[in-house]
Amino acid sequence: MHGQGEWWRQPGLQQFRPRPRMRWVASVPHGYQARRPRPAERYSGPPSYPFPPRWGFPNLTWREPTTVPGLASGLPSSLERARLLARNAVTVLGFLAGLATAAAGAEFWRYALLVISRNSALDEGVVGMSDTLEIITSLLTVVFGLMALACVLWWLYIVRYALAEENGRRPPRTSWQMLVGILVPVVNLVMAFSIVAELEHAVLNGPADRRPTPSRLVLCWWGAWVVNEVMMAVVLFWRMRSGVQAEADAVLLGGLLDVSAAVLAGLTGFVVYRLSRLISPLPPRRLRQRRVLSVNGAPAPRLRQERPPGASR
Repeated sequence: MHGQGEWWRQPGLQQFRPRPRMRWVASVPHGYQARRPRPAERYSGPPSYPFPPRWGFPNLTWREPTTVPGLASGLPSSLERARLLARNAVTVLGFLAGLATAAAGAEFWRYALLVISRNSALDEGVVGMSDTLEIITSLLTVVFGLMALACVLWWLYIVRYALAEENGRRPPRTSWQMLVGILVPVVNLVMAFSIVAELEHAVLNGPADRRPTPSRLVLCWWGAWVVNEVMMAVVLFWRMRSGVQAEADAVLLGGLLDVSAAVLAGLTGFVVYRLSRLISPLPPRRLRQRRVLSVNGAPAPRLRQERPPGASR
């Protein structure tokens, strides 16, 4: 039996021969000099120019928030939701104004046929076309009117609390007071005007201790609101009367009601659009980046006087 120190000499164990240990040592290369530390520069005051500088930063007030691609940017803010809801409300109100105008035309055509029928007979196809057009436009006007009312109420609810977050002031009325002031007949003749005037006052960031001063657009909208509601009451009352003349008058009043509804829808769309533009930042595509290429006819810059020696900066 071989000794312990010669175990690697056994046959078949030559491949397990231990390798000698090696130690790596790093040394500094020859000719290398360490970098000398730079002394700290002494502060000599703010920069000075021989003449007033003409450079500056661009006069940009609003910028869209930037997001990192691929990462979630979080939930939209209340102002962004109000902007999106305003766009939808204005679109629905535009369709409503067009449908109400078409319904008014159908009612006036029907009234003209009633007047013509007093002295002559009417074609069956013309009468059927008039009735079909009147029914379709009236139904679509009612459907889009309900959709527009829902969109405007939802936008009004969101924009009130968005303004409360921005201005740090609570809305002057609660949500149920707003719904009662707009949906309840007779009460909404005055309350709707107050709600819209208060909203405009909050959008313009008016003082909280001052009464709202409505603009001309809001006053025109309130006038159209009152006329539309009064016309609706008159049409409902007139259609409960009996007689051929009462039915003909109801057709004419129905056309006038559709005209007032079209005007009200258009003014409501303008109000929503204007208030939304006031609370929304400017889009980047409307901001023009300008730079000065040349200055012609400008007076030469006045050289700055030399600073006296020993003067404090």
